[in-house]
Amino acid sequence: MARYKGPVCRLCRRERMKLFLKGDRCFKEKCAIERRGYPPGQHGTRRGRRAQGYGIQLREKQRVKRIYGVLEKQFRIYFKNADRKKGITGENLLVSLERRLDNVVYSLGFAGSRAQARQFTRHGHVQVNGRKVTIPSYQIRPEDEVTIREKSRQNPFIRVSVETARGRGVPEWLQLDPENFSGKVLRAPNREDIKLPIQEQLIVELYSR
Repeated sequence: MARYKGPVCRLCRRERMKLFLKGDRCFKEKCAIERRGYPPGQHGTRRGRRAQGYGIQLREKQRVKRIYGVLEKQFRIYFKNADRKKGITGENLLVSLERRLDNVVYSLGFAGSRAQARQFTRHGHVQVNGRKVTIPSYQIRPEDEVTIREKSRQNPFIRVSVETARGRGVPEWLQLDPENFSGKVLRAPNREDIKLPIQEQLIVELYSR
């Protein structure tokens, strides 16, 4: 499966905002945005023309793709499925991305970043309703229970992430039981639950061209 393997801090600098791709590093002074809040490359510090029209729409799409760790082909599939559903296409798109298993594992605090959550899922550390699921894009449903396998609970990275999540909190549509390394999906997420600074209508306009 294709995935981005380059330096992720460059992605945050390109989007001029924290995408929280590096776990705890994003909350410290070492964060690339804190040290160099301009785009990467030799021309990053130059004052260029502001993006307009297509450029703004493209940047919004790229930002959402990078936040959730989805590449172009898969993102297009998400958009087509969202467009077929009833309701607002942009909101359907974001809700589908939020319901990804790797995003739920990250939101519950079992991983420091979505990339790490994707790795834990691929390596078989995560169970859904008592069964091992190794597909990061698996769509979580209400009443599902997401847990860390018994043998994986001693993993130091997972334990540190759970401790950190206690102070960070979890979304209202999820319920965390840190003592048992488990979480429950109380309901499907809605647009109000997604606190990321995303203008999904720009993405809809981009794909509607």
